[in-house]
Amino acid sequence: MELVQEDRYRFRIAPEGDMRVPGIVFATRHLLADAEKSLTQVADVATLPGIVTASYAMPDIHWGYGFPIGGVAATAIDEGGVVSPGGVGFDISCGVRLLAADCDRADIVPVLEEIMDVLDRSVPRGAGPGGVWRLTGPRQLEQLLRGGSRYAVEEGYGEERDLARCEDGGAVPDADADQVGPRARERGLGQVGSLGSANHFLEVQRVAEVYDRQTAEVFGIAEDQVCVMIHCGSRGLGHQICTDHVRAMDQVMARHGIRVPDRQLACTPVESPEGRAYLGAMAAAANYARANRQLLSDAARRAFARVAGRRLSLVYDVSHNLAKIESHQVDGRRRRLCVHRKGATRAFPPGHPDLPEDLREVGQPVLIPGTMGTASYVLAGVADGGAFHSTCHGAGRRMSRHEAARKISGRELRDRLEHDGIAARPLSWRGLTEEAPEAYKDVGEVVAASEGAGLCRIVARLVPLGVVKG
Repeated sequence: MELVQEDRYRFRIAPEGDMRVPGIVFATRHLLADAEKSLTQVADVATLPGIVTASYAMPDIHWGYGFPIGGVAATAIDEGGVVSPGGVGFDISCGVRLLAADCDRADIVPVLEEIMDVLDRSVPRGAGPGGVWRLTGPRQLEQLLRGGSRYAVEEGYGEERDLARCEDGGAVPDADADQVGPRARERGLGQVGSLGSANHFLEVQRVAEVYDRQTAEVFGIAEDQVCVMIHCGSRGLGHQICTDHVRAMDQVMARHGIRVPDRQLACTPVESPEGRAYLGAMAAAANYARANRQLLSDAARRAFARVAGRRLSLVYDVSHNLAKIESHQVDGRRRRLCVHRKGATRAFPPGHPDLPEDLREVGQPVLIPGTMGTASYVLAGVADGGAFHSTCHGAGRRMSRHEAARKISGRELRDRLEHDGIAARPLSWRGLTEEAPEAYKDVGEVVAASEGAGLCRIVARLVPLGVVKG
């Protein structure tokens, strides 16, 4: 497989074998230094029935299940295009939410440790059950799967304005709770309003630098302002849905005349019974994830109000693991596509009708969580953005969790965070080493490559003051 550099931030894999389209990778040579296996996945995705334009990869590309993490692919629905659960991943609608406080760093520093202690006690996390909200039973879970953040707000966990600042108004339409299996429901009942583990976090941050003041003002952030960033997804419910529907599709692919180079790319036509069933279940899991972040926002708001008398307002909430039905111009005509974004963030441009009116002039906020102890970024969608208006989703791993835990000690990481003035509240220090900054690519380089490739523009850089980790 030959990787040809077309310009500073764009590489091309020419179609060969069963590839229907080229592979296009937005990155730098340095960011691709350890990406050989994931580049093979880019080529494999290019074989999917109905794929149009290219199999894309973002600058934070790394190895994933079927699709690379950082992968984007769109299939033409009216021409037999497929949907693949591997193009969404196990943590369906994993995403990021940013809230802005009505204060600056100086107002929070005197009470930061107390705020972090309250968050430590009130934010459930870890691999097992436990959540902010104890659902009354299956019927209430179904309401949440259909209503997402909107249902959580109706039940008193937030405010109406939150919904305007959420992707899809806080709930993905066409959710079909009937396609969520019993094991997924069982796992979901006990985890509503929880971070989970791995790279998920709730972080208290400050805006260290603003690069686009006009856009930042529209978003509602300013230099030195305190913010809260939440990164989490659909927990065990989403994982089980992916598992169930990959198995179901794998069993019927031959009936649909589909062959794929990797069984992890199991897929069926979007408009097949199996495709519709997966999209309905996926939308239900996305609503679970939206509600999850809504509930954690409520916990953060209560902590800030109780300790500091401060208020948090939602800037935006956006997913980076989802397949969505969208309309895009392809080969000179408007086409209905199923756009898979796995470890990639939607980045709609200024003027897009799906954006709330107060953001439409400047484009969609794009939230990029950084590596613990470094920085996170707020970006914005741009006109003529590539890859079906998609961009990166984070730093991207370059080291396995096992390798990171082996190379970095908990004491060393704790000392480093304390030296940098970051109040950390992990479940365990050993577990935290798996998420050390050196386990990831340089998030600053990733967002610079994304902007350089014309996928987005950088609005602001945020740095951590305190972090709650699973």
